[in-house]
Amino acid sequence: MTRYRHLITDDNRKWWTLGAMCFALFMVMLDNTVVNVALPSIQRDLGAHISQLEWVINGYTLTFAVLIATGGRLGDIFGRRLMFLSGVIIFAVTSATAGIAQDSTMLIASRAIQGIGAALMMPATLSIITHTFPAAERGRAIGTWAGVSALALSIGPVVGGFLTEYVSWRAIFFINLPVAAAAVAVTFFAVRESRDETVDRHVDYPGVIALTASLTAIVLALIEGNSWGWGSLNVIGLLVGGAIGLAIFVAIELRVSSPMVEFALFKTRQFIGSNLVAFIITFAMMGTFFFMAIYMQDILGYGALEAGIRFLPTTMVIAVVAPISGRLADRLGPATPMSAGLAVLGVSMFMFAGIDTSTTYSGLLVPFILMGFGIALVMSPMSTAAMNAVSVQKSGVASGVLQMSRMIGASVGVAATGAIFQSQLGSGFDPAQLAAAPEQARATFIDALSSAMLLAAIVVVAGLVVSLTLVRGARAKRVDTHGAAEESAAAVPEATVAEDVAAAA
Repeated sequence: MTRYRHLITDDNRKWWTLGAMCFALFMVMLDNTVVNVALPSIQRDLGAHISQLEWVINGYTLTFAVLIATGGRLGDIFGRRLMFLSGVIIFAVTSATAGIAQDSTMLIASRAIQGIGAALMMPATLSIITHTFPAAERGRAIGTWAGVSALALSIGPVVGGFLTEYVSWRAIFFINLPVAAAAVAVTFFAVRESRDETVDRHVDYPGVIALTASLTAIVLALIEGNSWGWGSLNVIGLLVGGAIGLAIFVAIELRVSSPMVEFALFKTRQFIGSNLVAFIITFAMMGTFFFMAIYMQDILGYGALEAGIRFLPTTMVIAVVAPISGRLADRLGPATPMSAGLAVLGVSMFMFAGIDTSTTYSGLLVPFILMGFGIALVMSPMSTAAMNAVSVQKSGVASGVLQMSRMIGASVGVAATGAIFQSQLGSGFDPAQLAAAPEQARATFIDALSSAMLLAAIVVVAGLVVSLTLVRGARAKRVDTHGAAEESAAAVPEATVAEDVAAAA
């Protein structure tokens, strides 16, 4: 690589940096959807129960969600480039161990550690871009970042289906290795180190432990509630313990000098609303992707690749519309596209909830397309507005908080819809038996799926209410490292400017 160092100059370094961040982001976001279509094959190969399949997803999203704010904070303290490289390496190594997993325990453990690598890497990508590009070019750079994210989501089901059907489900993890190697090589030579010089190098270990323990307890209770019994001491104890843990976490964060999460960000209703919307979007998306992948293969009879292709009406719409929605947010403010997107997404969820035994893929096409429009109208405005709402020095923790909300939504979405699903089917249900199951068993499966989708629809409607009441329409000012506005905002009452600046997401 040394012989190619001359290719990286001061003029083009920022574009090499953007390329490295997008490479890594592509790898992380691909893993959000590439695994779903492989779940039936993993189930058959490893003999995994549906709750174990949920943990293949949740093992990754839970550690990702719990530690992503920590990853952002560590980047601010010790260096974003250092955290990024550490995350990429961890992600690559555990991708390899997932690919050679001999049982579900090894696969789930690999996925959980893989989530740790993603948590270190993901907030660093956005904060490095924010630090590298001046405000005049930052929207374009973040738009590219968002577009790559959407592209990875869009091709994930197809890539996963192709590899599962024609190679092996193990290949979906091995493809991360060359991508990680390229990201490390470019980062080593192109990316300059940056950190938040206004904070000391102190890690809030009690806060990390409290948040990790509480969220793990809550999600574990949701996943195992049907098999253990919702009224069992184990489930009740986990839920109560999780709630107490969250209260302890808040108490710790309000008292430590260097909190993992800066609760000053949550003093404005708009920041709270934006993070709730981030939670709800991934709740609906990941819960739907998880069960529709099983439905299309085990009920409609598609192969893994055929099922992956049938996700394209959602994911390709996301890839096309997401960058456009960012421009809409620049012109109209974030509230308008976010509320419109949630309304469209709600319609799609209710259409999915109307599924019955006579439904074919043609009956799913419209809700899949609407789902893509809804998600795309929300995703990009949240990311761009969030990073333009804080100083460059605080970009790591701001990115971490937003991504934490999204990943917690993904984990809870799979767990909660799974709890509704299994409560109707019973804990002994095995999806591999559906192909030979009597018609009544298949009807029971579809009724359970409909109930799970109805839950997602209700949650999305709640998100629309949140967006309409808590997220303002005005564009946020961009704040530089000295606290001065870099860009003009739309005319708004003076009392609301600080709130919009601190809270836009």
